[in-house]
Amino acid sequence: MYLKQLTLTQYKNISSKTFNFSPKINCFIGDNGIGKSNIIDSIYHLAFGKSYFNPIAIQNIQHNKDFFVIEGRFEKKGKKEKIICSLKKGQKKIIKRNGKTYKKLSEHIGLIPSVIISPADSDLISDGSSARRKFMDGVIGQIDTAFLQDLLEYNKIISQRNALLKYFALNNTFDQETLYIYDHQLIKRSDPIYKKRLTFMKSFVPVFNYHYKNISEGKENISLEYVSQLHEKSHEELLKNSLPKDRIIQHTTQGVHKDDINFLLEGQPIKKFGSQGQQKTFLVALKFAQFDFLKKQIGASPILLLDDAFDKLDQKRVTQIVSLVDQDDFGQIFITDTHEQRTIDALGETKSNYQIFKI
Repeated sequence: MYLKQLTLTQYKNISSKTFNFSPKINCFIGDNGIGKSNIIDSIYHLAFGKSYFNPIAIQNIQHNKDFFVIEGRFEKKGKKEKIICSLKKGQKKIIKRNGKTYKKLSEHIGLIPSVIISPADSDLISDGSSARRKFMDGVIGQIDTAFLQDLLEYNKIISQRNALLKYFALNNTFDQETLYIYDHQLIKRSDPIYKKRLTFMKSFVPVFNYHYKNISEGKENISLEYVSQLHEKSHEELLKNSLPKDRIIQHTTQGVHKDDINFLLEGQPIKKFGSQGQQKTFLVALKFAQFDFLKKQIGASPILLLDDAFDKLDQKRVTQIVSLVDQDDFGQIFITDTHEQRTIDALGETKSNYQIFKI
């Protein structure tokens, strides 16, 4: 899978622009704020039907304009794929594949496997558990539509159960039978979600360790730990035990929606004990592991989006990363950087074809 041509119309700060890409490495060089990340984000938008940086869709329309259009022409296993994502103010976003509009966004996920590395990934370390669950679920969801559907339904039922708990509190009432209906629906979906997350983490952690050691030259001990309330008890038991507390705070406190991943450096949270360079290396290794996992599952290389991925890294680690992505295991790669010479130096020994776009 690779992106041959990208056309942007009134997307963020880009009025109208068409790019023709190399099937290997494509670099966007320019100052901060000029729009390099917007190009990367538009490719992500085509893959996932939403922006990586701004989930409020209407804010991706260029200022004082009424719509945006992103058009991508891909080649996948010798077959041409034309994907168009568009939004007009006051209307619903439309995603088309070869002229046919999707009824559900979930039908599109996985068609264009992609991995993005961005400064925004720091949220995985600094933010709460939801960011790390989102990462884990995003990887699994690209190759398992049943998992994605279970997750969407589970989150919907959690919202309904929470609304019911609030209703009980406001009306000073309680109906065990009605609540049990929601509990049963949650339990039905939580078990497969938990099992697939557990299986994913068991296969993912060794790959992550491999990439971190490659980038850091094996100088640091790191680890990932999957955290779940379902490790010790069934979801049915958790819901039963937490009911008094749930009724008081009017919120569902137990379940797979509380799962997390511990990021550890030398056995300690990397958030507190890791330097900026170590945290950056951790995140890059995490995304490279995501890349390998997807490639193994789908039998093809995902598109790799490196947005300012070299920031806070010394030239040695930058060169090491570029040497890794220069291998045949990787397919098409997009890179943004503010330092032209840093990128040129890193690409100096590359065997692959590459293009540099000065933005």
